[in-house]
Amino acid sequence: MDSPVPPRAADPRPEPRPRRRDRHGRGMRGPVAPPQVPLAASRAEAFADLVQDSVERLERRWPQLADIDFLVVEVPRLDGGGAAAGPDLVAWGDDAVPLGGTIPAREGRPARVVVYRRPVEIRTKGRDERAALVHEIVVEQVAELLGLTPETVDPRYGED
Repeated sequence: MDSPVPPRAADPRPEPRPRRRDRHGRGMRGPVAPPQVPLAASRAEAFADLVQDSVERLERRWPQLADIDFLVVEVPRLDGGGAAAGPDLVAWGDDAVPLGGTIPAREGRPARVVVYRRPVEIRTKGRDERAALVHEIVVEQVAELLGLTPETVDPRYGED
């Protein structure tokens, strides 16, 4: 009795192949550097660290700066603002692009100093130059909030 073996039903799905991330089988690799080294920090984090260093340097001389919030914002708003844009961000018009700004204290909220990251990064070439410019901006904005001259806030202002 010769009975032919019935053919297998054709599966509409092809045979699953092992997933490979690239043709060499290496795929995604781990991070370039461990999180503890400066290389692992993003540009935004490194910039925020520069602002924090500058604030800490000034807080030794001016303890009342603990009551001021320091913010890093990517870029300043272009429009005049309004309720939809939010009252917290400093706007600018046809003038030069601001590098920083202040927001006075109101309605139970502390005063704020804003440093704009991208305009500062564009104007500087290296980390040291960026750190000096960030410190200058922070000193100028703090002086504006306190009603003092920048030289009073930081005696080394303008020397760098």
